[in-house]
Amino acid sequence: MEVITTHLNADFDSMASMVAAKKLYPEAVLVFSGSQEKNLRRFFVQSVMIYDFQRIKNIELEKVTKLIVVDTRQVARIGNFAKCLNNPGIEVHLYDHHPDAPGDMKGDVEVVRPVGSTATVFIEIFQERHIDISREEATLLAMAEHEDTGSFTFSTTAAADLRAMAWLMERGAQLSTVTQYITHELTSNDITLLNELIKSATTYTIQSIPITVTRITTSHYIDEFSLIVRQFMSMENLNVIFALASMGERIYLIARSRIPEVNVGMIAMEFNGGGHASAAAATINDMTLIEAEEKLIRLLHKHVRPESKAWELMSSPIISVGPELTIMEANDILIRYGITMLPVLKDNAILGLFSRRDASKAIFHNLGHLPVTEFMTTEFATLPPSATLADIQELIIEHRQRFIPIVENGRLDGVITRTDLFNLLVNDPAYLPSLNTTQSEPSGERNRNLTNLLTQSLNRDMLILLQTIGEVAHHNHFTAYAVGGFVRDLMLHIENYDLDVVVEGDGITFAKQLAEAVGGTIRTHVKFNTAVVKMPSGFKVDIATARLEYYEYPAAMPTVELSSIKLDLFRRDFTINAMAVHLNPEKFGILVDFFNCQNDLKDRKIRILHNLSFVEDPTRIFRAIRLEQRMGFALGKLTEKQLKNAVKMNMFDQQFGRRYFQEIKLILSEPNPLPAIQRMAQFDLLKFLHHSLILDPPLAEILEEAQRAVSWHKLLYLAESCQPWIVYLLALTARIQTRALLAFCRKFEAPERYTHLLIKEKVETKRIVRVLERRAHLCPSEIYWLLKGLSHEGLLFAMALCRNKAGKQAVSLYVTRLRHVKTRLRGEDLIKMGYRTGPIFQTMLNHLLEKKLDGDLRTREDEIKLLEKEYPLLAGDKKNRP
Repeated sequence: MEVITTHLNADFDSMASMVAAKKLYPEAVLVFSGSQEKNLRRFFVQSVMIYDFQRIKNIELEKVTKLIVVDTRQVARIGNFAKCLNNPGIEVHLYDHHPDAPGDMKGDVEVVRPVGSTATVFIEIFQERHIDISREEATLLAMAEHEDTGSFTFSTTAAADLRAMAWLMERGAQLSTVTQYITHELTSNDITLLNELIKSATTYTIQSIPITVTRITTSHYIDEFSLIVRQFMSMENLNVIFALASMGERIYLIARSRIPEVNVGMIAMEFNGGGHASAAAATINDMTLIEAEEKLIRLLHKHVRPESKAWELMSSPIISVGPELTIMEANDILIRYGITMLPVLKDNAILGLFSRRDASKAIFHNLGHLPVTEFMTTEFATLPPSATLADIQELIIEHRQRFIPIVENGRLDGVITRTDLFNLLVNDPAYLPSLNTTQSEPSGERNRNLTNLLTQSLNRDMLILLQTIGEVAHHNHFTAYAVGGFVRDLMLHIENYDLDVVVEGDGITFAKQLAEAVGGTIRTHVKFNTAVVKMPSGFKVDIATARLEYYEYPAAMPTVELSSIKLDLFRRDFTINAMAVHLNPEKFGILVDFFNCQNDLKDRKIRILHNLSFVEDPTRIFRAIRLEQRMGFALGKLTEKQLKNAVKMNMFDQQFGRRYFQEIKLILSEPNPLPAIQRMAQFDLLKFLHHSLILDPPLAEILEEAQRAVSWHKLLYLAESCQPWIVYLLALTARIQTRALLAFCRKFEAPERYTHLLIKEKVETKRIVRVLERRAHLCPSEIYWLLKGLSHEGLLFAMALCRNKAGKQAVSLYVTRLRHVKTRLRGEDLIKMGYRTGPIFQTMLNHLLEKKLDGDLRTREDEIKLLEKEYPLLAGDKKNRP
């Protein structure tokens, strides 16, 4: 199946682009990913044009083989169609006019052009391929052009949009229809809302730039909100405006900017929205209006700043040498000033670069008497003083050029080094000891050859896979490493086939090459430069790009930049997880240990890599406890001190909610999570889950009973799956109210299916346990109907809560026997006996089941006799009996 779709809340540009794409993909089905804007819905109702759009609920997503996405490349904006990206062999074709952004999909076909609307992209394709369109299609595309360019007044309007409109006019586009749906007049309600926006507006001056932020609250959705914001901006002649509107249960952001210093598209993306530098929007969930505004102000301070230029970062004056200087003399200068690179100048023009490494090698070979020009590097890039931070990052991080000459009019004005860049990115390099040195490999004593250990510990398939990864990396000029828990457990002789691979270079490109080499499939996450390669056997390998994470303030989400393996390992949570193993053939099996991590494995210690680790990412606190208890390690003294400090400072931030939930889930998924829960209580962490949560003796007893119930269930070896962490979470929250459990789920952004299950099982189980404890003797049929609605997790929770032996035995009887009991007679048997179908059937079958559960019926004949006695057939029914 081929499907054409677009972003949620579709507008005229997205709808017209879908219709245009249909001309290129005639076999494809048109399907909106979600709702449409009000004007578009009105057009559908009033238009005589017929479009064959299908409902998404009628599409079998797993059967989609080609996904054509128009007017967006953001995965988060195509709704349920994002699931199709995991389909084996899926082809993705993208047509868009928005600028590149993190989170963009990568397509097999990508047509992205810097114009004012996606309609223009298709019109240019039609012109190139000599595809003609009808008058109705021209009118629809004209509406898209006018809407997305503000009738050609927006700053994003390109000359190509005007040429496209002229082409549409030549094909009969009806401007009267365009005016009917695109031109808006403010209603009295709109004017009232505009007045509220004006009254609530606040102007902030950030980096000397006035920025207007305004907000309103309304009980219903306002279709014309963006129009009202545009009118406000025009009336007040504002350069920048951000408007927040609380409409029902959601908050909507509309942002507009006329100046390059404020890129509203980047800020909207922080709210999972999108758009252009001049116009953007976002739908904000799980925030109050106040929280959304506070986050917006923080983002403005983060993003609105005069862009750093090379002339601000460069070092000057420059230590340099002339071309006549010998290598030995140049080496003396390098050593004297403690630098690693010298520009070679003649008349202030740069001829080349001479490094300390080159000097050492030349002197080793007795060539120190030669001039530096003999061995200087002449292939390097330069930048002008006006170059941006992005230009600098591209050269230093992506192209590995550690030293950048800043040149204007052929004259060397200054230099920028890798250290200069890191100082800017990390703000305080004291937190990154030894990262900025020239050493790019660990010291010799930390290089161990683990080839024998790999051979002895891994099965043949895994060993071959590691070698294949290394060969693919070598062939394509990458360097690949196995990292993290895989290396840790390898050295501890613990079986672990959860393989994480880090690549120096583009991880996604490498993952595609690996998938092609092994005949596997790939799933990518462009935002973080990661991918998952699925082997033909079903085994999965996680591929990541070596990256540096730095935190702008405590408990901030990490900013990810490309880096070397050393920086990638330094960003990790604990020293025991900060080792890697070379996979390329020339160094296969060589351990990479920059931070003396092997000693911590030997000492069985959990240690952080720097003092701000828990402050930057508080979820590491839960991970430390989990690893400590699972592996039988102990927290290092400094690590424990920093953990306590982070708890004392309450370094927990709402934006980590889902990650906290995942860490709590992992703790409760351990074979025995009770020691970790006790450890959390020792560090006063339970109050973070809920302020009333205390590990007192009654709660400890419930948790111990939950563990016994889970262990008992495992010994049954049942075919049905059970998630023990749910049992433990229900037990942990057994003594807090249901609304408190709901608040917990909301706070930690638990998936809706889990929230629903937890609340349902808590309410039902407590009701059932009251019955089990009140009535000591229940017949089997009563037990069956009492427990029938509970999940496996709820049943084990009930067993944990029951304080009397009879109640526990009742649950056990249901799990092991009663729930499997079935009657021999079915509905079709009742029809054959002459009974007329109807609600009475369920009553009769339930009656049979109860009697069978209670041991009164054993055979089919017993069931028939009971029905004939309790539900005799009428005379008319007997005549019809076959």
